Amino acid sequence: MGSLKPGATYIYEHADGVTYAREFGAPPSERFEIGRTFIRQQKDYSQQQTQFWENVVETAKENKVLQDAIDRVKILYELSKDNGKK
Repeated sequence: MGSLKPGATYIYEHADGVTYAREFGAPPSERFEIGRTFIRQQKDYSQQQTQFWENVVETAKENKVLQDAIDRVKILYELSKDNGKK
C-alpha cells in the first residue's frame, strides 16, 4: 500500500469491484484505487482480451499474412474441439 501515509485516517469506498481510499476530509475526486476483487480482475482481463482480438481481426483486413495466421488458428481450434464436449 505504497500510496497510504502512515498515521493518516482514510475513508474507503468500494464500487463496481474496485476499492478506493482517500484521506479523511479530502474531496471524493482525490480518491485513488487500492485494489480490485478477483471477479473484477477477471472481467477486466476478459475485456482486454476481447479488445485485443477485435484489433487483430481489424488489422488482418489489410494484412494478408495476419489473415492467413488467423485462418490457421480457426482451423486448429475447430480440429481441437472434442465433438462439442468439454
